[in-house]
Amino acid sequence: MPGGRLTQQERQQIALGLADGLAYAEIARRLDRPTSTITREVMRNGGPTAYRADLAHRATERRAHRRRQAAPRGQEASPQAHGRDAEAVREYEETLTTVFMQSGMPKMTARVMACLTISDTGSLTASELVRRLQVSPASVSKAVAFLESQDLLRRERDERRRERYVVDDDIMYQSMMASARAIAQVAETARQGVGVLGSGTPAATRLESMARFLDFVAESTARAADQAREILHTKPGTPAGGGAEPGSGH
Repeated sequence: MPGGRLTQQERQQIALGLADGLAYAEIARRLDRPTSTITREVMRNGGPTAYRADLAHRATERRAHRRRQAAPRGQEASPQAHGRDAEAVREYEETLTTVFMQSGMPKMTARVMACLTISDTGSLTASELVRRLQVSPASVSKAVAFLESQDLLRRERDERRRERYVVDDDIMYQSMMASARAIAQVAETARQGVGVLGSGTPAATRLESMARFLDFVAESTARAADQAREILHTKPGTPAGGGAEPGSGH
């Protein structure tokens, strides 16, 4: 039943598949499950090298028990708008969190980013994040600091002078541009190594190749971000760039 919860037998099959070195997609195919379900299951239960079926099953039962106990308070604090299915929203938030973790985010940072991303307003206060995620203020503060350092959110004050953390389209643009700058910095540092290690030596040749590759990636990333921002910010019915000053989309 692809839409139901994983059974203990399925978890045992996942453990066997990991032991055999199978990819998540292959394990998912054998169980007739979405790949995202397998990925989330493994990542939230120790990762591919530490996953154990019995421990994963008990952990899932404990989480389900805590959810049932907290359901009245959770529903009151965070009602589902637009007729959404609360369980489906929770499952999707877990999937998105797992994807963020695979991109390199620490778990709590990924949870905060996912929570902000799926909020209709795209902004939450620290107390709202604490309540929604059921974590300590210190955990939220540390996650927010990391996300801000990566240009993945910004801070602003609302009409009540409360600090809010915001994720929107401009944040995605700023993050991509920051990523392009970081890649360009690695390229420049690699190129500096060519002179240190001696032009034409195997190590220097490797660094030069890295620098050329990363230069191309950095330039392409920045160009794509600029183009996407200009196109996506163009109002319907207005030709892209029409009536705008050159470079105004940048």
